[in-house]
Amino acid sequence: MTNKTLKRVAAALERIAPAPHPVPDFSQTDGFLWHVDPDRLEPVAQISRVDLSLLLGVDRSRDTLLDNTRQFARGLPANNALLWGARGMGKSSLVKAVHGAVVAEGLPLKLVELQREDLPSVGRLLNLLRAAPDCRFLLFCDDLSFSHDDQHYKSLKAVLDGGIEGRPDNVVLYATSNRRHLMPRDMIENERSTAISPSEAVEEKVSLSDRFGLWLGFHPCSQDEYLSMIRGYCAVFGISIPDDELRAEAIEWQATRGARSGRVAWQYVTDLAGRKGVRLG
Repeated sequence: MTNKTLKRVAAALERIAPAPHPVPDFSQTDGFLWHVDPDRLEPVAQISRVDLSLLLGVDRSRDTLLDNTRQFARGLPANNALLWGARGMGKSSLVKAVHGAVVAEGLPLKLVELQREDLPSVGRLLNLLRAAPDCRFLLFCDDLSFSHDDQHYKSLKAVLDGGIEGRPDNVVLYATSNRRHLMPRDMIENERSTAISPSEAVEEKVSLSDRFGLWLGFHPCSQDEYLSMIRGYCAVFGISIPDDELRAEAIEWQATRGARSGRVAWQYVTDLAGRKGVRLG
């Protein structure tokens, strides 16, 4: 094969599988998004998050996750964390707020967001992060769950267990999910009822959640907790409204949404602030 032919083949292969982008300057920002085709870490100039003090009703989870994150940022042992439970109760917001609080304390910590559909590429991402030993990375995967024919969970084990190479010492994983075991309950029951060895049929997938050292549960809030969240937001942003009026409006708001949660409370406060001419931020 001639040199000219080899060059054409090489050019064609590069078009099919573009070379990865160079490693970014991790000192330029605190947040990055992981993309594939080609592999690259895209810097995020400003991470979208709320202040930790605004997350109400999740005190125990907040304190536990904050302590774990501080330990990791200081180079001490820390656990991977799974934040699971009810929708809209602040799981994702808490991860980003805790990261912001730790960075504000002067501790070096970078937030890297990984999409669930990009889990097969996580080995390449870990190798890239391993090559930056002077940085500490909080790998964040939001809304994580798996269906019965989904094999992405096998890639996740590379983060949790690391294989023979081991998970990089400078990486910890935080994931959020609406499911405690990351898979539908009916799938667990179905595989148990149809398998030759029921206990082994789902052990591999169910045990995935067991590999997280921290399990932080988020449960639906009561009406009193919901109203307390709203009153707290009003106090922080200086929104003035009679309490009986606030209570009536807030209860009507959650009734129209069919749910009570931190997200619904914030949506009501956003509407209220707009009507009162108050800026949030």
